[in-house]
Amino acid sequence: MSQKIVVDFGLCEANGVCMGIIPEVFDLDEQDYLHVLQEEVTPENEQQVKEAVRQCPRQAISIVDE
Repeated sequence: MSQKIVVDFGLCEANGVCMGIIPEVFDLDEQDYLHVLQEEVTPENEQQVKEAVRQCPRQAISIVDE
């Protein structure tokens, strides 16, 4: 079973903490809008994605089973 990253954009304040942890997955554009560049959680990025989930100031990021 695979896992994917989900962002609750109603909660997200685009603080950029997640981008600081793993910029290859999260990106902020010029309008401070968060983009998920890679939704799939992989063995290579799993620890950093979990850290981004843990450190999100608004708890706007989650990991769900597909």
